[in-house]
Formats: sequence, C-alpha cells, structure tokens
Amino acid sequence: MSLTGTPFFLATIALAVVSVLLPLLLWGRVRGPAVVRGASRLAMVVLAQGAAVLSVFVVVNNTNGLYDSWADLLGTGHHVVAAPDLGRDGLGSHKDLANEPKVVQEFDPVHDARMGRNVRVTQLRGRVSGVRGEVYVWLPPQYDQPAFRHRRFPVVELLGGFPGSAKAWFSSLRVQSQLEAGMRSGEIAPFILVEPRTNLLAGQDTGCANVPGVVDAESWLSVDVRQMVIDTFRARGGAKGWAVAGYSAGAHCAVKMALAHPDRYRAAVGLSGYNDPAAERVSLTARAPELRRANNPLWILRHATTPPRVALYLSGGRDDGYRAGLALRRAAAPPTRVVVARVTGPHTIGLWKRQVPQVFRWLTAELSPWAGRGAPAKGV
Repeated sequence: MSLTGTPFFLATIALAVVSVLLPLLLWGRVRGPAVVRGASRLAMVVLAQGAAVLSVFVVVNNTNGLYDSWADLLGTGHHVVAAPDLGRDGLGSHKDLANEPKVVQEFDPVHDARMGRNVRVTQLRGRVSGVRGEVYVWLPPQYDQPAFRHRRFPVVELLGGFPGSAKAWFSSLRVQSQLEAGMRSGEIAPFILVEPRTNLLAGQDTGCANVPGVVDAESWLSVDVRQMVIDTFRARGGAKGWAVAGYSAGAHCAVKMALAHPDRYRAAVGLSGYNDPAAERVSLTARAPELRRANNPLWILRHATTPPRVALYLSGGRDDGYRAGLALRRAAAPPTRVVVARVTGPHTIGLWKRQVPQVFRWLTAELSPWAGRGAPAKGV
C-alpha cells in the first residue's frame, strides 16, 4: 500500500476511529486480575494515541511532500550507484556532453490526482553522477501547438526541501496549476518544469554537493538531469534558457548551483534558504570545514574569479532567508544581480506556495526571449 496513496490515508482514519471506540465499548468489560485489566486498558490507550499520531503524520506528509514512499521513510532506497571524483566542474571525463550519445528517456503519465494533469515521470540513471532516481516533467501548453513546433523552451529545475519529495512542487505547491493560465495568456513564459529526486541518502541532506566516494548530487542535478531534458525535449541548451528554484534546503541548493555554474543556469530562486550548510542539522556538507566553505553560496560569490552572470531572487523571513539574501546582495558585483524580498509567515509549504506566481513573473523577465514581458519583482 502506497505511503501517499488514498487507500492508506483512509486506512489510518479508520484505525483512528476504531481505536477510539474500543475503549468506550470495552473499558468496563475487561475481566481478569488487576494487572491484566490495567495492561489491557493501557494497550487500548496506547493504540488510540498511536493511531492519532499516525493519522496526523500522514496528513502532514501528504501536505508538505516529505516522503514519497516507504523506502524514503525507512531509508531503504538505494539511489547512489557510484560516486567518482568528478573534479571542480563536476563532469569528470565527460567534458563534451554535446558530442556524447544522447540521453533520451521514455516518460510515463503520473497517475496521482494530487499532482494535477499532464505530469510525466521517468527513472533516470545518471551517466556522469552514478545516481539513479525519478525525474518529473511538465510541458507548457504551447509545447504541442503547431505554431511552436520549432521552438525550444526555457526550463526551470525545481528542488524541494529536506526531507523532500520529488513531487512536492507539483503536488503541494501546485506550481503548474498556478501557472498554466498565465502561460496561455503570455504573462508567464512557457517554461518546461522539471523536478528531480534530491533525497538520495538515508537520513542525510546531501546539500546538492559532490562528495567523492559518497554521492555526486550536484552533477546529478546540474549535469545528468539537465542533459537528459535537453536531449529528450525541445529545451533550450544554453545557460540563458535555464533557471533553478528551490525552497528551504532546496533554496540553498538552487542558489549554490547557479553561482557555481553560471554556464548552466542564468537565474536562481531561493525561498527561505540559507548560506551556511550547517543550518541543516544533518547536512553532509557541514561535516568538514573545507566542504562547508566550498558549498556556502556566500563564500562562492566572494571567491569567484569573476562575478558570475547570474540573477538571484531571494525571499524569506527576517531570520529565515532574508538576512542570508541581504548578505549575498552586499557581496554581489555586476553582472551578478540580487533581488531580496521579505515575507512573513512560518517555514511551511503555504508560505512558498503563495509566492509561486511572483517568482515566475520574475523568471519570465529574466530569461530571454521573454525578457521584459513579466512584472518586475518587488524587493529591497
């Protein structure tokens, strides 16, 4: 039975109801010695409490997109096949991807009502990173229209938090449902939306980093997933056609990858993110000082040989992304551009969901050839 499926959810509700009724019906009917009666009644109370907690967990999990499957929850999934040392560029021996065999994937429809219409999924084995995992893709309304049959489309790679589901942007933030009308009217650029798996190690946040011998998460996201989308769909290949967006731990990843690879991404969005990897208690990249520095977006920006040609949109509460964004803005020099917006609300899906339209209007203005058609971002 699927962890996120309706049957399991209904089963937990039924169990909660039964566990509450049991004490009401059987409390006075328990027979036997005092110890037996006490143990039986205690068991009924514990069952009721456990069933209630289970029901709440399922609701929270489904609402916030934390775990996709039992394997994710229990840490039994295996997504890292190999983790070679790929060097600073994360390419290893694959220096000329354009001349390598194309990575064309077959995609299947997603039969999950929470994700809306027309989301597709594939299981990708990363040729460079040695990571394997699911990748969800949604194509804009214009993609199959005859007038656009020769057009290549801009792409936004979407990253969830930790723990995080690869479905969260579609199922919890309702990104495509919020944007489809704007794409049809021309207010929002017709982006291809791509959400790959980021939960790769049991109980550990990879920080979207390459750690030889452990995981090459950055190459999975910025090389393997990116190249597969370019090879499989009519997606733009240059940095001008690509952006990456994330919330919470995914915001940290998005900003870090864009600053580290301006040859792959032209823009990044970070919602309630952070700079120091140690902000995430179980971050893999916070364990060693050198790794912690190298994966800090602020350190990357300050130590770049030349300022990266990247635009950043950063939002958050005062101590939940806003100050981190201001630090990046102070460190930025042209052509790096940073917009910082202060928002109010708890660190939850609801806060990030309501920002989706504004974020994509900003992305529309940043990614040519739609530059200037979106509304300007409000920031400080």
